[in-house]
Amino acid sequence: MKLTDIQELINKRLLSPSKSMVEDEAKKIFKLFHIPVVKEIRESDESLILAACRKTGFPVVLKGMGKTILHKTESGLVRVGLNTEAQVLDAVKEMKISAKERVEAFLIQPVVAGKREFVAGMFKDPQFGPVILFGLGGILTEVLNDVVFKIAPLNDADMEDMFEQLSSKTLLNDFRGEKKADKEIIKIILKGLSDIALAYPDIKEIDINPLIIQPDGSPVAVDGLIVLEAVKEKEQIGYKIDLNVLGSCYYPKSIAFIGASATPGKWGHMLLTNTLSREYKGMVYLVNPKGEKITGRRVYTSITEIEEDVELAVVTIPANQVIDLIPGLKKKNVKGVLLITSGFREVGQKGAVLEKELMKAAYEAGILILGPNTMGVCNPHIDFYCCAAHAYPLPGSTALVCQSGNMGTQLLAFAEQQDIGIRAFSGSGNEAMVTIEDYMEAFEIDDLTRTVVLYIESIKDGSRFFKSASRVSTQKPVVVLKGGRTKKGERAASSHTGAMASDSKVFDAACRQAGIIQVDQPMELLDLSAVFSSLPLPKGNRVAIMTLGGGWGVITTDLCAEHGLEVPELSQDIIERLNRILPPFWSHGNPVDIVGEGDPNIPKTCLEELLKWDGCDAVIHLGIHGKRVLVNSMLESVCKTDPDIDRAKAELFKDTILKFEEEYTQYVIKLTQKYEKPVLGVSLLTDEISRTLYRLEGYEYKSVFFPSPERAVKALWGMCQYNDWRKSHSKGAL
Repeated sequence: MKLTDIQELINKRLLSPSKSMVEDEAKKIFKLFHIPVVKEIRESDESLILAACRKTGFPVVLKGMGKTILHKTESGLVRVGLNTEAQVLDAVKEMKISAKERVEAFLIQPVVAGKREFVAGMFKDPQFGPVILFGLGGILTEVLNDVVFKIAPLNDADMEDMFEQLSSKTLLNDFRGEKKADKEIIKIILKGLSDIALAYPDIKEIDINPLIIQPDGSPVAVDGLIVLEAVKEKEQIGYKIDLNVLGSCYYPKSIAFIGASATPGKWGHMLLTNTLSREYKGMVYLVNPKGEKITGRRVYTSITEIEEDVELAVVTIPANQVIDLIPGLKKKNVKGVLLITSGFREVGQKGAVLEKELMKAAYEAGILILGPNTMGVCNPHIDFYCCAAHAYPLPGSTALVCQSGNMGTQLLAFAEQQDIGIRAFSGSGNEAMVTIEDYMEAFEIDDLTRTVVLYIESIKDGSRFFKSASRVSTQKPVVVLKGGRTKKGERAASSHTGAMASDSKVFDAACRQAGIIQVDQPMELLDLSAVFSSLPLPKGNRVAIMTLGGGWGVITTDLCAEHGLEVPELSQDIIERLNRILPPFWSHGNPVDIVGEGDPNIPKTCLEELLKWDGCDAVIHLGIHGKRVLVNSMLESVCKTDPDIDRAKAELFKDTILKFEEEYTQYVIKLTQKYEKPVLGVSLLTDEISRTLYRLEGYEYKSVFFPSPERAVKALWGMCQYNDWRKSHSKGAL
């Protein structure tokens, strides 16, 4: 077979009832893509079968073949280790009886030695396209489910990561007298599957199981299956968005509130008053057919009454009336519409039709629509807060996009409380025109954005999402929380490979491959945005731990180990330097327990010594910050119960502790800047004035403190994961 013959064979097999290729046909295609396959002979005549067995040499493997037979083992059509001609003839007879007319021919193969069996394959995901699979194979493939997915096309870093992710990866090393698996040949196999999938879109699934690792370490495909499905022409997904226009929606020079209301609690009042309550400098116009005045301002009965052009329209009128606005919006040169209104696709088919008609009309008029069914947007850099959340975080570098209004409200409020700066926020709503990919690409080219944070429940175009995220991640971190991760997609799979897939697994694989940092909890989104926006990236995964008390150090060490972070032994040099600072009974190991000494300089000097140490890439310090909360509570109890206490001295003591903590947070910032290593703190206790971030004028970095070791370790793990991905993809891998 030649490469030019493959499509002709595919077209022919697409006309067959099973729409699949039998094993020997599949292997001929594999060979053309340099995938090593077992030698075999196909015969149908019994006398020729025996001749083939003699040529192959006993023992042999006998397989019954037929166009309608997909899984030979399950059908009882595979016999391994037949040693005599009589055994072969008996097997042929049994297979013909059990499979009736379905057996068209037999394959004769030598028995391939090898104690290790893997599976390799490909399946078409409806969102992400061709997905390559590699994992533990043989009869236990679906039972143990130790498989890894990657989106095609593959590069070397992707394939190395596949090996690393396997729970059974030790089987790739020397094993029970057999040499380690030749990973370079396995890479050729995986790359071949990727190339086949991209070259021939009508191939739906490819299954190589088992892929046996022979005693010399060389892999060979002893079985193969290709399942076909004619490609259907895809309906165009979404609209082509001008990212500059999208960006301008966060910097409107003028806004018209269409559906402005005088009734508190209504969207037309809530968004208006939220915007006006800040220092937004643009022009604000109110539109309502009733006219009169709202919030003391003139109300226009129509947008066309406004004398000047309008850049952004904020629309809260009923869904069935929105499309009638398009001519007037076009006349006033409106660039974007923030469509708050619900009642579109989310309410059913009638709403979906209305939404589609509206988007088409708006797009043809050159108008960008954000939403519908969105909670709004904000840009703290111009004090522009046009959203349901009455939360006002500081200007920062974290771009936040949420497909849930409640989630957006919660995160903005938390960001404000913890002094985490926000570049911009958008509730993306139904994403009828502007999608999550558009937002991501807009923030990709935005100089003020350092981190992109997304809460996602669904994506419309998986392939574009993957490509966009892969590109953005090379420049700035993308952090994602996926809602609905536990719901498995229903997948009609013909092969073992296809049966292994689920929507959540493929999404997780796409995120890992694209460099996205996935988190499990909402607060982790902002924890990661805090460290990415405030600290230098670690150069490796070695962590020094400094603690005020041994228990926290033990817990943090365990957490580091669970997240793949190394807690190295201290060098003799660093031990000797710490000996000059700490009392003789300190821990003399990592974690460094500074044993609660009262000297306020000890935490500072110990922290600097650890940062000087070339044996660590990051420092986690616990319990030094937040002592004031404990002291304050203690003094309150003392003052209530002991009349002899000098209250002035007690207040002075409180002020001294507070001053120490302020100086300590500033000192941490200076050390972070000096040594270019991330320093993550864990507060002993927190109160209403505790924050995640502490700033110092003139310094790029900030002090970062979390309320628990778990959150600190997870944040550092996210930084290390991102840094590892970036390093592995830095040499032209993408």
